[in-house]
Amino acid sequence: MTSFHTHRARVHDTSLPLYRRHSALRTCLTCFAPYGLRATYHHLTVAARMPRHLETDPDSLPRAVDELHEARELWRARAEEYRAQRRAEKRAGRRQTSRPAWWHLSWWGSPDSAWSHDPFLHPPLSLPDYVRRQNALLDGAELPGCPACGEEGPPVRVPVPGCDGLAGLCRSCARVLTPCPCGRWHSFEPTLRVGWSRTWRREHMSGTGEPDPHWPGVRGAARVERLAAYRPVHGPY
Repeated sequence: MTSFHTHRARVHDTSLPLYRRHSALRTCLTCFAPYGLRATYHHLTVAARMPRHLETDPDSLPRAVDELHEARELWRARAEEYRAQRRAEKRAGRRQTSRPAWWHLSWWGSPDSAWSHDPFLHPPLSLPDYVRRQNALLDGAELPGCPACGEEGPPVRVPVPGCDGLAGLCRSCARVLTPCPCGRWHSFEPTLRVGWSRTWRREHMSGTGEPDPHWPGVRGAARVERLAAYRPVHGPY
């Protein structure tokens, strides 16, 4: 498999057709996507002001991949430190870690799993700022608000079918802040999903690189309120 840096160079290569440069950006996302592939792509389209028709602003592609690259470099530096720390701990006889690395957490059962189901729900932070925040939490920093985005407003209470209690989700990014009292893991998913092909075609963006205010409709806390809780047949309990 070719490297992240190879595909980043292709995104910057103006001699290539735009569709190939765009495809190279997607391949970069398969190497590193802090919000998950779909949500990270959505974030980059908005942050880099990527228009629906790339011919309008081809420079939006380098802007997008460079933000991704900056965040990845921050992650790589902290990941190397973490690996060195774990090697030292294992030599000292400590096989288990009290604080697992945030990049090792699987989306399956993750409190951030709503992002993978609805790409419009993810932290409003830039990717480098998100990585810095997660690295700080890994280092033991006590940061206010939602661990993912820092939102300090009251959580959105979402009912869980078949359970007596409510789960508390971040009103900004839908991270699970207060699990369901039943103790079982639930997936929070939109009742009406946005197809990946529509997101990939940037139907949520205007021709000038601004988000379309009319699509996909409900946003923010109101969108979080419309999430539905499911308990998968297979998964952690």
